[in-house]
Amino acid sequence: MTLPNIITFFRLLLIPVYLLVYYSNLENRIIIAGAIFFLAGISDVLDGYIARKYNKSSKLGTVLDPFADKLMAFAVLISFYSDGLMPLWILIPIFIKELVMILGGTKLFVKNDSSVIPSNKYGKAATFLLYLSVFLIIIKAPHYIVIFSLILTLVTNILAFYNYLKIYKEVTQS
Repeated sequence: MTLPNIITFFRLLLIPVYLLVYYSNLENRIIIAGAIFFLAGISDVLDGYIARKYNKSSKLGTVLDPFADKLMAFAVLISFYSDGLMPLWILIPIFIKELVMILGGTKLFVKNDSSVIPSNKYGKAATFLLYLSVFLIIIKAPHYIVIFSLILTLVTNILAFYNYLKIYKEVTQS
């Protein structure tokens, strides 16, 4: 098993840890859970860097890495929504987008000789804005700033989804 895959498995293990902390009775549970979320984000950047720099990419990592990212995002979005920190209008479209991408990615992987659509600048921007929005919620930024950040997050996610759909169509038609 490669080091990037070990880091990705670590990120998967952070999901139940995040949820346990978030739904605990700890005094600063949201801040601690947020730190776990950001640790997962740092590990995502680190495993990608190591995989590219040291040519340690693998089929397992190609599938597992985005899956871990999506599961962590779901955990945060749903937990924040359950506490009224995240509005439903941001949760539902992002949830649908991610679910469709998981299904499409699985279909592409199975039918097209283990190929996947790699992340690109749109997806990275959407992820960055999600992290920014979560950070703003955790630090209790003014409501209008949080809403503006959430709108940017949603619009960027829609653009990323459209871009992935175009690429998916090109890959499956060739």
